[in-house]
Amino acid sequence: MRAIEIYTDMGRFTIAAKHHISIAEIYETELVDIEKAGRAEGVEAARGLLSHRCPALKPAPVSPQAIAHYEQSADYYKGEESNSSANKCLLKVAGYAAQLEQYQKAIDIYEQVGTNAMDSPLLKYSAKDYFFKAALCHFCIDMLNAKLAVQKYEELFPAFSDSRECKLMKKLLEAHEEQNVDSYTESVKEYDSISRLDQWLTTMLLRIKKTIQGDEEDLR
Repeated sequence: MRAIEIYTDMGRFTIAAKHHISIAEIYETELVDIEKAGRAEGVEAARGLLSHRCPALKPAPVSPQAIAHYEQSADYYKGEESNSSANKCLLKVAGYAAQLEQYQKAIDIYEQVGTNAMDSPLLKYSAKDYFFKAALCHFCIDMLNAKLAVQKYEELFPAFSDSRECKLMKKLLEAHEEQNVDSYTESVKEYDSISRLDQWLTTMLLRIKKTIQGDEEDLR
């Protein structure tokens, strides 16, 4: 931390930002053993998402210190107009924020990064992923929120409409509206057969699945 203070006093904010990332990664490394211990639960959660069972889902371990250091690093990078580096840090923050159910914070970041990406020829393809994640966060708050968000993203970025992510969102919204857990599960299965779900997506999709009425009955 002393090194960071020295570099910031010297106005060397890019180097200070790199030190903040290094510290954040140390905090993340400390969680690796916890994550390994919970890997069996993660596999069980994935199975539950792709079947009609819905196991209790324990939140993935998150380090508040890592989040704080990534946020500080992003601020320094922004100040130096290193937007690509700033966005990488912000995406880390968004992923953790969503795991902590700080959905609005995650949405703001995903929308900001997605909007920036869609204007870049090199990053345009990744915009759909950010809007997809923002829509899932909306869905965790409220189904109507998610519906309106998808419409907004389609208007903002027409290419989103043709993406597999957008089509999945529409299927999930329809399944939720009909309170049809079978349809929800099949839609996720179909998506997973082509694009494997990571732990973050599994967590969000399972949280949404658990809000469908009748899911509890299926467990009995």
